[in-house]
Amino acid sequence: MLGFTEEEAALETAAVESMLAWYREHQRVLPWRSLPTPYRVLVSEVMLQQTQVATVIPYFDRFLRACPDFASLAAADTAAVLKLWEGLGYYSRARRLQACARQVMENGGALSANPAELARLPGIGPYTAAAVASIAFGRPYPAVDGNVLRVQARLLADDADVSSMAVRRRVYERLLAVIRQTPDPSAFNQAQMEIGAMVCLPRQPLCGDCPLRDYCRAFASGEPTAYPRRPERRAVPHVQVAVGLIFHHGRLLILRRSEKQMLGGLWEFPGGKLEPGETPAEAVEREVREETGLAVEVGARVGVIRHAYSHFRITMHAYRCGLLSPETPAVVTDRPHAWADQEELAAYAFPKANHKIFACAGFADGFQA
Repeated sequence: MLGFTEEEAALETAAVESMLAWYREHQRVLPWRSLPTPYRVLVSEVMLQQTQVATVIPYFDRFLRACPDFASLAAADTAAVLKLWEGLGYYSRARRLQACARQVMENGGALSANPAELARLPGIGPYTAAAVASIAFGRPYPAVDGNVLRVQARLLADDADVSSMAVRRRVYERLLAVIRQTPDPSAFNQAQMEIGAMVCLPRQPLCGDCPLRDYCRAFASGEPTAYPRRPERRAVPHVQVAVGLIFHHGRLLILRRSEKQMLGGLWEFPGGKLEPGETPAEAVEREVREETGLAVEVGARVGVIRHAYSHFRITMHAYRCGLLSPETPAVVTDRPHAWADQEELAAYAFPKANHKIFACAGFADGFQA
């Protein structure tokens, strides 16, 4: 596993045995581990992409109650699936997971145990395919995620850039040769993930608790955190956004984002990016007119929300807006839209940044136009 030469095969075997013994004793009790069916493993692996275990657990339990199998997920309304996913982020995962369920049902209702076939399904890449094949079916394919790459880089004191596809492929090939000799591929993969998540931490590794310490070259060097090498961080773009909360007879106007957009299928307030030289209030008036055809008077600012996404940050300025026309407004837009009261809003899935606006606006206490 561990990249040792043939002459060090005995050490390699001892390292694997030490890792598996540690896993049997220290593995966390997780809902998808108690019953690792292909569907449950797939849902958990998709949810765990870019998301911490503690965050995923309540979402996993709620999702499984609503959609316990491929058939129910495939038949579910997409808006309901997004609502179940609300707050978990990276919403394209939910849409692709449902697309995967629908394709599985079209193909007979069962997942393949072959990673190559799994990887042809929507939303399943090489890592997820290997994880499902090994954990759900016991097939000997290594699941190489960020935790595994970090563990491997430290074991070998390898300073190569683990974000490189060539390095990832090299790690995969090395682990493939070892996992084929392992009686329990599921435990092998999960043990490495667990060590990376619980012990071999990015900035403060708990080397004293690590079952691989005696085989770890980074630990022997005295500088475990020097590995893996971290590529230089790029500057994160910062976007200024302004939105309007438009009320009519106690109802709030919301619009649904296109499926092709980031956060596709979620609901939001009319608004958009500030143009050069534009104030947030001016941006709200312009964006509302362009998006809905409505003329509004921009009123009090509700709040300023700062939110970070994976590759950029936003500052969102939110304003209450009044309609200039007293008649029932005719919204001119090709986007799905709704006038929703406070109780009805709970049925719609919103991005997390919008929930911050709800809090600023005091919606918990009832909102007023």
